Amino acid sequence: MDLREYIRDVPDFPRPGILFKDITPLLSSPAALKYAIDWMSEKCAALNPDALICVEARGFLFAAPVAYQLGIPLVPVRKMGKLPYETNSVTYDLEYGTDTVEVHVDAIFKGQRVVIVDDLLATGGTMAASAKLVEQTGGEIAGLSVLIELCELKGRALLDEYDLISLIEY
Repeated sequence: MDLREYIRDVPDFPRPGILFKDITPLLSSPAALKYAIDWMSEKCAALNPDALICVEARGFLFAAPVAYQLGIPLVPVRKMGKLPYETNSVTYDLEYGTDTVEVHVDAIFKGQRVVIVDDLLATGGTMAASAKLVEQTGGEIAGLSVLIELCELKGRALLDEYDLISLIEY
């Protein structure tokens, strides 16, 4: 199955000059979604993780069923102020300004091998910040997994010390 057939390009969203990769056609096709989840599960299982980290918000859509299939814990990484308990945080640079992501202080154990899952890799800032969160809590990055990688934005270069799996490359 060619998953690219289920990704819709939306020009000038959320602002002019951006070509947004819309995953809702994939989500609305049970066969395509099952194929993507099964493929991602197989690739993540090969990394032998103890837990999956999911990046807000669309990463939740892929990480939850993968964690379920692998029978391992799921740990959400959220934007600042969204988690109800004590957190560790990392602030990172955006094109215009900064953003902060957080994880609960007790979510990742020292030496725990984790795979970070998101829907899309662009510049790599959010994924790199999530990796930093894992490492500052004592976890080890077993790998990274994304549905879509936008290769021209060179996010992979920011993450070159980690194994990165992308199911679809543009």
